[in-house]
Amino acid sequence: MTNPAAAALIARSNRLGADPRNTNYAGGNTSAKGTETDPVTGEDVELMWVKGSGGDLGTLTEAGLAVLRVDRLRALAGVYPGLEREDEMVPAFDYTLHGKGGAAPSIDTAMHGLVDAAHVDHLHPDSGIAIATAADGEELTAKIFGEKVVWVPWRRPGFQLGLDIAAIKEANPSAIGCILGGHGITAWGDTSDETEANSLWIIDTAARYIEANGRPTPFGPALDGFGALPEDERRARAAALAPTIRALVSTDRPQVGSFTDDAVVLDFLASAEHPRLAALGTSCPDHFLRTKVKPMVLDLPPTASVEEQLARLGELHEQYRVDYQAYYDAYATADSPAIRGADPAIVLIPGVGMFSYGTNKQTARVAGEFYINAINVMRGAESLSTYAPISDLEKFRIEYWALEEAKLSRLPKPKPLATRIALVTGAASGIGKAIATRLAAEGACVVIADLDLARAQEAAAEIGGTDVAVGVQANVTDEDQVQAAVDAAVLAFGGLDIVVNNAGLSLSKSLLETTVADWDLQHNVMAKGSFLVSRAAARVLIDQKLGGDVIYISSKNSVFAGPNNIAYSATKADQAHQVRLLAAELGEHGVKVNGINPDGVVRGSGIFAGGWGAKRAAVYGVPEEELGKYYAQRTLLKREVLPENVANAVFVLCSSDLSHTTGLHIPVDAGVAAAFLR
Repeated sequence: MTNPAAAALIARSNRLGADPRNTNYAGGNTSAKGTETDPVTGEDVELMWVKGSGGDLGTLTEAGLAVLRVDRLRALAGVYPGLEREDEMVPAFDYTLHGKGGAAPSIDTAMHGLVDAAHVDHLHPDSGIAIATAADGEELTAKIFGEKVVWVPWRRPGFQLGLDIAAIKEANPSAIGCILGGHGITAWGDTSDETEANSLWIIDTAARYIEANGRPTPFGPALDGFGALPEDERRARAAALAPTIRALVSTDRPQVGSFTDDAVVLDFLASAEHPRLAALGTSCPDHFLRTKVKPMVLDLPPTASVEEQLARLGELHEQYRVDYQAYYDAYATADSPAIRGADPAIVLIPGVGMFSYGTNKQTARVAGEFYINAINVMRGAESLSTYAPISDLEKFRIEYWALEEAKLSRLPKPKPLATRIALVTGAASGIGKAIATRLAAEGACVVIADLDLARAQEAAAEIGGTDVAVGVQANVTDEDQVQAAVDAAVLAFGGLDIVVNNAGLSLSKSLLETTVADWDLQHNVMAKGSFLVSRAAARVLIDQKLGGDVIYISSKNSVFAGPNNIAYSATKADQAHQVRLLAAELGEHGVKVNGINPDGVVRGSGIFAGGWGAKRAAVYGVPEEELGKYYAQRTLLKREVLPENVANAVFVLCSSDLSHTTGLHIPVDAGVAAAFLR
């Protein structure tokens, strides 16, 4: 059973973390002290529960808490070797753990344990960081809060900072917390409720003071010509720029992207001071560890052409890499970790919005959210004073901290399709849904395109949240809807790597029964639809310069002549030859094009459920419910083909194991001799 102090801590943390005004995702930490019986001695022992490394306050559970003995933690002060060796104190925390210790203790553990208070909050609110990054932050702290909040000059998180805050609390008995220069806030109290109230008082008091006393235009006057484009125009421009931007930011390693046209971003980029402020970079360690030392900012107005903007972005990216290398070279020492890549994580496009990047969608999205926090911080600091973040040297010391490197090394090994983005048509059910589910399970971000938007969104929700899968509407016979689906994929995840042409339907009719309308419908959905999807996707794949995969779900009927199937089989043969044609054309861009020829997939198939199954069963003279068994018995392996079998083949084609395979059709038919490829 959870200790009452720990239970109160979790509830407080969840409330604080649920409001972005209080702290960022995965930012800040909270703690509580209380007593439990030591199972070895039977005596009461004082313990501290504190949010562990890498956790998030809003979703914190008991499993995310580190549990330490307060007496042993405070005893570490007696062996503290000083600033030059304070990193040695983090592994020393392991010797203070109680029992199995729970989650791994974070670098801020000392702050919580050394401060003489039952409860401590360390948070990164925009209003608090605005005061912390103001050039006269110390004077503002005294003016805004009086004796209740004390200024602490910038110090890198660690054991010494914990000692500093503990000393400040002892020397200022009327204080309820402090402003950490360049960083954030810390508050304390005797109870959980008191501590939460103290944290919120500091945050709200700072926000109210900025609102009441700040300049109305902290970012300066509007910059002529840099205002936001109308929504449809800016999203169309974003989709046009996104593939090339992804190519640039993936110079060192492939990245997943996120796009936002939040008003906070657009207003910042429309103001005269945005170039100066963006160049200063972010300040709070939680910010720049995700946003990098500074963003890349396009210095052209939105009225410039797409071609002009793309050319300029290429020039700016080249300069960004030179500047980042110079930043690394200026501050790296012999024992610094190797440079982690010189590409930007944030790209700002005036009038359009912000692209943010990471190793997955969540990381990319959170980086963008943190930069919005950083803009809010700049606004607050510039409203009252001048924005003055910590120095590049201090940023480097945190970005390339050995402890940060150790944290990165503990991350799980990426899944096979990590950083890859897939668009699957006809994916709300059947084969398409199985494919989307498998690709997501292997680490890909997935866009589920379907004629039925509600079902597409339901399928996406089943697969995962919007950081994993999104559903969009797309009639593949409609050129505009196809382009809109590709644009949606690009804006949702930054680009496109895998395209699966799966959308289809079938009409089981003889030659004489097949109408022109039947023929046109079959060919429009599968032959024309595949062409439209592949063409729209190919533009993205080529501009990204990352290669990619285009996969057609064709059919054994593309090579097998069966009865009463003229329109369906003919259009499947069309798709099969599109595979060969596109493999020949797109190979120079590193794009592989392959096909899969399934036998009849009965279970879970939308086509079969829509009447096709009954008609095929009638052709073969078997009950519809036995059609799957019938198909299985006519195969060499005597096995029924399921949607998951097709999904397995799609995954293999996209994996690195078949990196040199293109123009291939893989039979997934359990062995139909008449459909053997020749």
